Amino acid sequence: MNDLLSQLITQQGAPPPSCASQMFPLAIMILIFYFLLIRPQQKQEKERQEMLSRLKKGDTVITSGGMIGTIASVQDTEIHIEIADKIKVRIAREDVDIYSTSPS
Repeated sequence: MNDLLSQLITQQGAPPPSCASQMFPLAIMILIFYFLLIRPQQKQEKERQEMLSRLKKGDTVITSGGMIGTIASVQDTEIHIEIADKIKVRIAREDVDIYSTSPS
């Protein structure tokens, strides 16, 4: 019992940690999250937007639903994909996952 009491008395005399030393680990964690999670996701989204802006007639695409087809026409928010002879589907531009350019 005396040991516990003496430990409590000696701890009360110790100075409290400074605000800067308490904030340092938090700042390090925020930096790690930014460089490992947030920045790569932003970069990937930027590349995806660039890919969607490069879509043109004749490109082969795979949609998020799994349809594979050739772009018949491109509009602002949607594209028309030919999935078979004389069968065209209208989809939102954002639903394109993968594309390959037409051979020129």
